[in-house]
Amino acid sequence: MVVGMQLFIDSANISEIQQVAALGIISGVTTNPSLLAKEDPSTPVEKIIASIHEIVGGHISVEVVSTDTEGMIREAEEILSWLPEATIKIPMTAAGLSAVYELSRREIPTNVTLVFSPTQALAAANAGARYVSIFLGRLDDIGQDGVGVLRQVMEIWDVQGLEAEIIAASIRHPMHIVEAARAGAPIATVPYKVLMQSLKHPLTDAGLEAFLRDAAKWHKQSVTA
Repeated sequence: MVVGMQLFIDSANISEIQQVAALGIISGVTTNPSLLAKEDPSTPVEKIIASIHEIVGGHISVEVVSTDTEGMIREAEEILSWLPEATIKIPMTAAGLSAVYELSRREIPTNVTLVFSPTQALAAANAGARYVSIFLGRLDDIGQDGVGVLRQVMEIWDVQGLEAEIIAASIRHPMHIVEAARAGAPIATVPYKVLMQSLKHPLTDAGLEAFLRDAAKWHKQSVTA
């Protein structure tokens, strides 16, 4: 089966991930320290990550919190000791690029996060990132065109033939998903609330209500006939 843009869920909440995974629409998960901080503090992070991977399989990005290259690499090694299949999420900084370069030499997949410009995306790809996450919503928040930046990045990728996979991130509403797909992004990572919102339409609800009313009438007539 040919698959177009993949959907990841941007969450560390086990209940949310279980609900969306049961729909069969996601192929990966991205997490970050802010998302993990919302979960039960008595549950070790490594247990949360293992549970997520057991539910979804496939891609899971786990972010480092160090700000120096050596610390990022140490954290990456620790994360991989919990989950060898993890992709290591690294911030778009000079120290982060050095960590990406070293991890790529070891064939460890990385996801460069907090990318806001085409030049940052190019730098991440050249350092050896497997994934590059473009933050649409945060660009919109400061009056810039997040989708426009994503389109620029995708055009550069097409012209240059770059291999790093672009992730449309910081998705705030269903139209971000639509525009990311139109721009050619291979992946969008989407919060639970927005994913569920994207599945609904008032005409679907109205149509279903009409079908159920008509079915009830038909059933009543067939019983009394």
